Amino acid sequence: MKWRTIFSSKTMGDDEEVKVFGMWASPYSRRVELALKLKGIPYEYIEEDLSNKSALLIKHNPVHQKIPVLVHNGKSIPESLVILEYIDETWRNNPILLSQDPYDRAMARFWAKFIDEKILSTARKVSFTTRKEQEHAIEEVTEQLKLLENEVKGKAYFGGEGIGYVDIVANFLVFWFGNLQEALGINIFSQHKFPFIFEWIQKQLKIDMVDQCRIPKDKHLTYIQTRLAAFKSASK
Repeated sequence: MKWRTIFSSKTMGDDEEVKVFGMWASPYSRRVELALKLKGIPYEYIEEDLSNKSALLIKHNPVHQKIPVLVHNGKSIPESLVILEYIDETWRNNPILLSQDPYDRAMARFWAKFIDEKILSTARKVSFTTRKEQEHAIEEVTEQLKLLENEVKGKAYFGGEGIGYVDIVANFLVFWFGNLQEALGINIFSQHKFPFIFEWIQKQLKIDMVDQCRIPKDKHLTYIQTRLAAFKSASK
């Protein structure tokens, strides 16, 4: 099933066309929407059925055929981290997502890559794997979260005093990760274990645009449980 939603704002001229191809439960497309909302950029959201990808998605991302894809005035930009940088460089109004300082920009990219290639990747292993492999993956993602905890310690946000690039990339911790562990019946991510990340989460929750990008919890839990049942059935 596909649907389209228009999000409007007065920040951008009427001659601009911005579209986001995404999937409602994807932390990757949610982060793109959050960046656009923070910048006040109106866009058309196009929901993709990943089991039956549209011809338009394949047209705009022929290499990977994945969401998210940003289409700006007919030009296609794939890959969420690339899209976030494009958004920040194209619309220079606040909030500025990446610092102009070369070192700070490099470190922001480092942590964004760490989040995607380590934490999110390992979180998937926790979900769709055997019991023994799951135990190893839980240990692994716990250690990775400890590193992220240490990075945000003593800071309001990862980039300083305001929400920025790494905060948007790490936004899956605000809603998505908690839903995942609830659906799995595990407890690896808690305020007791990660007090500084949870302090950061509380700051995130006070931002209206973050709340607007909240994944519907009941729908998300059902979605995860359905996928888990399918995985277990296929593994027999």
